[in-house]
Amino acid sequence: MAQAFFGGIHPNDHKAATNKKPTEPLPPPARVVIPMSLHIGAPCTPCVAVGDCVTVGQKVGEAPAFVSAPVHASVSGKVVAVEPRIHFSGVPVMSVVIENDFNDTPCPGLAPPKDPGSLTPQQICDIVKEAGIVGMGGATFPTHVKISSGLGKVDTVIVNASECEPYITSDHRTLLEHPEEVLGGVRLLARIFGVDLVHIAVEANKANAAEMLKLKIEEEKAPAVVDVLQTRYPQGAEKQLCQSITGKQVPPGALPAAIGCAVFNVVTTMAIYNAVCHGKPVTHRIVTVSGSGVKEPRNLLCPLGTPIRDLLDACGGVKKETFKILMGGPMMGHAQYDMEAPIGKGTNAILAFCEKEERTLEYPACIRCGKCISVCPMHLQPVFMYQYERAGMLQELEKANLLDCIECGSCSYICPGRLHLVQSFRAGKQKINNAKAAAKAAAEKAAKAEEEKKKEG
Repeated sequence: MAQAFFGGIHPNDHKAATNKKPTEPLPPPARVVIPMSLHIGAPCTPCVAVGDCVTVGQKVGEAPAFVSAPVHASVSGKVVAVEPRIHFSGVPVMSVVIENDFNDTPCPGLAPPKDPGSLTPQQICDIVKEAGIVGMGGATFPTHVKISSGLGKVDTVIVNASECEPYITSDHRTLLEHPEEVLGGVRLLARIFGVDLVHIAVEANKANAAEMLKLKIEEEKAPAVVDVLQTRYPQGAEKQLCQSITGKQVPPGALPAAIGCAVFNVVTTMAIYNAVCHGKPVTHRIVTVSGSGVKEPRNLLCPLGTPIRDLLDACGGVKKETFKILMGGPMMGHAQYDMEAPIGKGTNAILAFCEKEERTLEYPACIRCGKCISVCPMHLQPVFMYQYERAGMLQELEKANLLDCIECGSCSYICPGRLHLVQSFRAGKQKINNAKAAAKAAAEKAAKAEEEKKKEG
């Protein structure tokens, strides 16, 4: 029985433009730019050089740490540059630039294990790591880390197919077009964690996908159950999803594993199946291109590293009154200023919006209505956190549990005063982290000075 989570909002989902449109392959890009940072964690180290010829699926970036994930070529061709290039985060990141030869030559070294059914959970985890699989709903946390940290602790596995952000339909199309691969990933997750059933969470506005999945599960006798959840934002946030499925709340500052849960995005689940059973690393993903500024909204299967411009061009371009391009959804996506920035593993949408939708105020003002508090799914008090950040009161900001904020944007959406709440919270988190780093550096410097003083004495 699905439970309710606190707060949340009900924005118009705006999914009709693409939810019935089958995924189409993007026309092959002339070049791809593969950033060495397509995940949360340590950036990869390039393992190819200018002049090298690479194939689809060949590793071009080696993960240097446990919390990292390798990156692979998404097209075959010649490496023409290994240098910093603009990243979708807005800053230059070391990248491998590949000139496409349009042959899509597969990497000859890629092959699935002879007997996938005999693999241990740790062996599956190792394959997941080598395939570069991360949270492909947008979080991009390395999946092998989540699996490793959950072994022996998890009794509830949830596949997140909620896709609660407006406009985005890439997960919806994945369910409709690739149910066998999704259920194949579900079987692997059930084996890894030793559970009898995996919960597949689908919002009610994707009823056709939920019904089709139920039929497939019955037909294939898959170890899964479909949970149809209320259409409500941010239903797909993992802590809220855990509460909706289990009725349990993740404690402040903790992860879902604290209540025995592990959550995997539906595209991530499919990627696990493709890696283990077909030897395929992450090289492509489905991206929804939509919004009022897009002339012909579509769902596109794109090689990673494709410039944003190529996706927009494949949809007829943008309307002249377009004022903003987002990577991701309208609630949590990031504005893009350079259309040469490449798409990444967590890019589920590129959205364009027309000027008529701009509602930002130059001088926003709080009217003390408290609506932001009533919709915050994390039980936080956005109005006070905003004031603390503006005043530079970092201790008070941390005590207000700012670091628990998931930046869902519910408070900004509901605020009649149009306060720049999410921007303020992101800035506040950075200030807290900077202060901690400075304090740590000062302590280390003092300890070193004390040690040197003792040596001199």
